[in-house]
Formats: sequence, C-alpha cells, structure tokens
Amino acid sequence: MPSMDTQHPFSLLTPDVVLDALDSAGLAGDGRLLALNSYENRVYQAGMEDGPPLVVKFYRPARWTEDAILEEHEFVAMLSAREIPVVPANLINGTTLHEFNGFRFSVFNKHGGRAPELDRPDTLEWMGRFLGRIHAVGALKTYVHRPTLDIDSFGVEPVEYLMANDFISPALREVYRGVAAHALDGVRRCFDRAGEVKSLRLHGDCHVGNVLWTDDGPHFVDFDDSRAGPAIQDLWMLLSGERAEQTRQFGDLLAGYEDFYDFNPREVHLIEALRTLRLIHYAAWIARRWDDAAFPAAFPWFNTERYWQDRILELREQIALMDEAPLHC
Repeated sequence: MPSMDTQHPFSLLTPDVVLDALDSAGLAGDGRLLALNSYENRVYQAGMEDGPPLVVKFYRPARWTEDAILEEHEFVAMLSAREIPVVPANLINGTTLHEFNGFRFSVFNKHGGRAPELDRPDTLEWMGRFLGRIHAVGALKTYVHRPTLDIDSFGVEPVEYLMANDFISPALREVYRGVAAHALDGVRRCFDRAGEVKSLRLHGDCHVGNVLWTDDGPHFVDFDDSRAGPAIQDLWMLLSGERAEQTRQFGDLLAGYEDFYDFNPREVHLIEALRTLRLIHYAAWIARRWDDAAFPAAFPWFNTERYWQDRILELREQIALMDEAPLHC
C-alpha cells in the first residue's frame, strides 16, 4: 500500500493560519476554534470578537475548480432565496470564495440542530416536501463545471484506481476485480431498465448526517458533493430497514415530494444500482485520501484483509439485490 505523506497540504492549516485567513476576509476571530466533523475538507467553528460564532470551511486542495465551487454556491443561494432551508456561503467583499496561503475557504452562519427522526412518517413527508422544492429549483438550469453522477466516474474509474495503486491485498485482488466487474454489469442492467431519466442539480450526498432538524423542520447542509444526476439519488439514502419498511418510508417521502416536483417511478430501478456505485466509490475515496494523516487515523481497518473480504461480500449481496424487483411507489 502506498505510504502516507505527512506533508499533506492540510498539515499546514494550523490554528494561526485559520485565524489569519479569517482576518484576511475582514473577520476578527477571538481565538476560539472548534474542529467540526469533516474528512474531505477542514471545517471549524470560529468564535468572533463581535457577534455569534461562524463556520469556516477550507476546501481540499485540487479537488474542485474555483468555477465548480462557485457554481455550487450559486445553486445553494438560489435555494435560500426561495426560502428553502439550506445554509448558503456568506457573501463577503463581493464573493463567497476566498483564498489565503494557498487555501480556498468560505464562511457560513452557524446552524444547530439534531438528527431527524426518520421513523416518523410526518418527518419523512416534511423532508420530502423540501427535497421536491430543491429538485424543482435544481431542474431550472444545468451544471456546467460540476460533474454528473454516472457509472464511469462512480464505478469503473474507482475500480481502476484501486487496481492500479495496490490498495487491495494480493490474495483478494483478482477476486475483488471480478466481483466488482459483475456488480457493474448489474448496475448497467438497472440503468437499462430505468431507461432515460432526467438529470438535474442535486444535493448529491443527502444522508441523515447532512440534515439538521429543529422545531422549524429540516435544514439541508453540506452541498460539497452536489452534482447532476437522477432525483432518486437524494431520496434513497434516507431509506433503511427491510424491504417493507423502505417501501413505507419511500411512500412517506413521495407524499411530500410530489407536492412540488413529479417523481419518475422508473427511477426506483436505480436505487440498488446507486447504492452499489456508492460502495465502490467510497472505498476508492478512502484510498485517494490516504496521504492525508486524518484518514489512516480515522480508518485504521482500511488496509486489512478483513476490510476487502467485507467489501467483496457487500458487492455480492448487491448483485443479488439488483436483480430483485424494485420498491413500489
């Protein structure tokens, strides 16, 4: 396995650099910094000398272009302008994206909340209404600088990366290659069954950890993975449990969703295909970030034989699920 490079750019992002970056944008921090949970980027709650604390997000170097980041900011600002509960980047000195010492960063207002109770039908219907509104706005224009969720970028290329960079234990390397190829064949069959589906701007990573719930309902946060793709991508990660339970949950989501945006029922054929792509992409995501010291510390089991055995079993289960009848809606 490739060795960890301790000189990753984020190793240079010291507390002093964070405070100096804020100062460069005209924001006077009071020295209090709290690191928030984020592996892809670095995110801090920063106390302010004048006013409530803010959240500052430093983007992973070389991941997104400036145009791609600003395109995401524009989308979230469009949602916020329509009173959809999202957290847009603050406009400071005429821009939402700033640069300091080679780091690009944005500043956000702090929004608290708790995890939504997805076992409650009214919670799911409430979230469905806002997702329908998000997608109605997302369909108004297309992304130019951000990618599309597709089989090549989320499946084929990640497998090729893992094969080319010796992350999989030698004893399981060819087994993983074969199972992954079989799984991707299943993904293609699911897309064929779905037929042509509309691609629109999405949240992209709409799992329960990216939804904050208050007495006023949900707030959708962290659009960092926003990209174009089928609407079902923002719905399926909110489903859990056995098939009957997922069917009920999906019905509750759609009860609110279709008040604002029409759902194409053929997209249910993509649920297990998208889950399969996410599993493949996730393993390669950890591999690509292995030179960042935060990753070996957070995922110490990644380079073990047991990890790859579990991934192989996971993909075999997905192969079977993709050939089952989809959820009803």
